[in-house]
Amino acid sequence: MEFSNQLREQAGPVVDAVVQAATQRLRPILMTTGAMVLGAVPLTLSSGAGAPESRIQIGWVIVGGMSLGTLLTIFVVPTMYTLFARKAVPGAITAPEREAVPASTDAVHPVGEVLVK
Repeated sequence: MEFSNQLREQAGPVVDAVVQAATQRLRPILMTTGAMVLGAVPLTLSSGAGAPESRIQIGWVIVGGMSLGTLLTIFVVPTMYTLFARKAVPGAITAPEREAVPASTDAVHPVGEVLVK
């Protein structure tokens, strides 16, 4: 979504920014998920002492969780971003940006003492 925000700052429409960001990020997302899921497959197919009680369940949790997380990342996150970004005003100062701007040049200790002038 950071990439979408950067594209929006260049005065692009929300939907175009989301589509371009999703297109460019799809391959790395799928490669990361594929590597993680394929790495957990031996856990799901394991046999031997303790396999049914621990290893197989852990393997299925990893495979299922990564798969679900990837589906949410690919479909739900861009959709929700598009819905919420349409309501946001481009160029408006957000709360984190407002906190980053110091109110004055004096650094004040929480007790109230001036530390630096």
